Amino acid sequence: MNIKATDSELEILSVLWKRGACTVRDVHEELAKTKDAGYTTTLKLMQIMNDKGLVERDATSKTHVYKALASQEQAQQSALDKIISTVFEGSTAGLVIQALGQHRASSDEIDAIKKYLQQFEE
Repeated sequence: MNIKATDSELEILSVLWKRGACTVRDVHEELAKTKDAGYTTTLKLMQIMNDKGLVERDATSKTHVYKALASQEQAQQSALDKIISTVFEGSTAGLVIQALGQHRASSDEIDAIKKYLQQFEE
Protein backbone atom coordinates (compact mmCIF):
# COMPACT_ATOMS: atom_id res chain seq x y z
CA MET A 1 0.00 0.00 0.00
CA ASN A 2 1.46 3.35 -1.04
CA ILE A 3 0.70 5.81 1.76
CA LYS A 4 0.10 9.37 0.62
CA ALA A 5 -0.54 11.18 3.87
CA THR A 6 0.02 14.79 4.85
CA ASP A 7 2.02 15.66 7.95
CA SER A 8 -1.22 16.25 9.88
CA GLU A 9 -2.61 12.91 8.74
CA LEU A 10 0.60 11.19 9.83
CA GLU A 11 0.21 12.78 13.28
CA ILE A 12 -3.29 11.32 13.52
CA LEU A 13 -2.07 7.92 12.32
CA SER A 14 0.66 8.07 14.95
CA VAL A 15 -1.98 8.45 17.68
CA LEU A 16 -3.98 5.53 16.26
CA TRP A 17 -0.87 3.33 16.02
CA LYS A 18 0.03 4.12 19.62
CA ARG A 19 -3.44 3.91 21.19
CA GLY A 20 -5.38 1.65 18.83
CA ALA A 21 -8.95 2.44 17.79
CA CYS A 22 -10.05 5.89 19.01
CA THR A 23 -12.84 8.41 18.78
CA VAL A 24 -12.18 11.80 17.21
CA ARG A 25 -12.21 13.28 20.72
CA ASP A 26 -9.52 10.83 21.87
CA VAL A 27 -7.30 11.75 18.92
CA HIS A 28 -7.98 15.47 19.34
CA GLU A 29 -7.09 15.40 23.05
CA GLU A 30 -3.83 13.60 22.30
CA LEU A 31 -2.89 16.07 19.54
CA ALA A 32 -3.84 19.04 21.74
CA LYS A 33 -1.06 18.08 24.16
CA THR A 34 1.57 19.19 21.65
CA LYS A 35 -0.14 21.51 19.19
CA ASP A 36 -3.05 23.88 18.78
CA ALA A 37 -5.54 21.70 16.95
CA GLY A 38 -9.24 22.44 16.64
CA TYR A 39 -11.70 19.61 17.19
CA THR A 40 -13.53 20.26 13.91
CA THR A 41 -10.22 20.28 12.03
CA THR A 42 -9.33 16.89 13.53
CA LEU A 43 -12.79 15.58 12.64
CA LYS A 44 -12.53 16.80 9.04
CA LEU A 45 -9.04 15.35 8.62
CA MET A 46 -10.20 11.98 9.92
CA GLN A 47 -13.17 12.03 7.52
CA ILE A 48 -10.78 12.75 4.63
CA MET A 49 -8.48 9.98 5.83
CA ASN A 50 -11.46 7.61 5.83
CA ASP A 51 -12.21 8.58 2.22
CA LYS A 52 -8.53 8.03 1.30
CA GLY A 53 -8.51 4.57 2.88
CA LEU A 54 -5.97 5.47 5.58
CA VAL A 55 -8.43 4.84 8.42
CA GLU A 56 -11.68 2.97 8.85
CA ARG A 57 -14.68 4.37 10.71
CA ASP A 58 -16.94 2.12 12.75
CA ALA A 59 -20.29 3.89 12.73
CA THR A 60 -22.25 1.19 14.55
CA SER A 61 -22.46 3.22 17.75
CA LYS A 62 -23.39 6.85 18.37
CA THR A 63 -19.73 7.80 18.75
CA HIS A 64 -17.74 6.86 15.67
CA VAL A 65 -14.52 4.99 16.33
CA TYR A 66 -11.61 5.14 13.90
CA LYS A 67 -8.78 2.68 13.43
CA ALA A 68 -5.71 2.88 11.22
CA LEU A 69 -5.83 0.81 8.04
CA ALA A 70 -2.33 1.82 7.04
CA SER A 71 0.36 0.26 9.20
CA GLN A 72 3.24 2.24 10.62
CA GLU A 73 5.62 0.08 8.58
CA GLN A 74 3.75 0.89 5.35
CA ALA A 75 3.87 4.61 6.11
CA GLN A 76 7.59 4.45 6.93
CA GLN A 77 8.32 2.56 3.72
CA SER A 78 6.36 5.04 1.58
CA ALA A 79 8.03 8.03 3.24
CA LEU A 80 11.50 6.52 2.86
CA ASP A 81 10.91 5.60 -0.78
CA LYS A 82 9.88 9.19 -1.50
CA ILE A 83 12.84 10.70 0.39
CA ILE A 84 15.39 8.34 -1.17
CA SER A 85 14.13 8.93 -4.70
CA THR A 86 13.76 12.71 -4.43
CA VAL A 87 16.17 14.06 -1.82
CA PHE A 88 18.92 11.45 -2.13
CA GLU A 89 18.55 10.79 -5.89
CA GLY A 90 18.04 7.07 -5.29
CA SER A 91 21.01 6.61 -2.94
CA THR A 92 20.12 4.50 0.09
CA ALA A 93 23.70 4.86 1.31
CA GLY A 94 23.34 8.65 1.17
CA LEU A 95 20.29 8.48 3.41
CA VAL A 96 21.97 6.18 5.93
CA ILE A 97 25.17 8.25 6.05
CA GLN A 98 23.18 11.46 6.51
CA ALA A 99 20.98 9.92 9.21
CA LEU A 100 23.91 8.53 11.19
CA GLY A 101 25.86 11.76 10.76
CA GLN A 102 23.03 13.95 12.04
CA HIS A 103 21.49 11.80 14.76
CA ARG A 104 23.40 9.98 17.45
CA ALA A 105 22.62 6.27 17.39
CA SER A 106 22.72 4.27 20.61
CA SER A 107 25.09 1.32 20.88
CA ASP A 108 22.07 -1.01 20.66
CA GLU A 109 20.97 0.68 17.44
CA ILE A 110 24.48 0.43 15.99
CA ASP A 111 24.61 -3.27 16.90
CA ALA A 112 21.25 -3.82 15.20
CA ILE A 113 22.48 -2.01 12.07
CA LYS A 114 25.68 -4.11 12.00
CA LYS A 115 23.69 -7.31 12.42
CA TYR A 116 21.35 -6.28 9.61
CA LEU A 117 24.26 -5.46 7.27
CA GLN A 118 25.93 -8.81 7.98
CA GLN A 119 22.99 -10.52 6.26
CA PHE A 120 24.12 -8.98 2.97
CA GLU A 121 27.76 -9.98 3.39
CA GLU A 122 27.03 -13.69 3.79
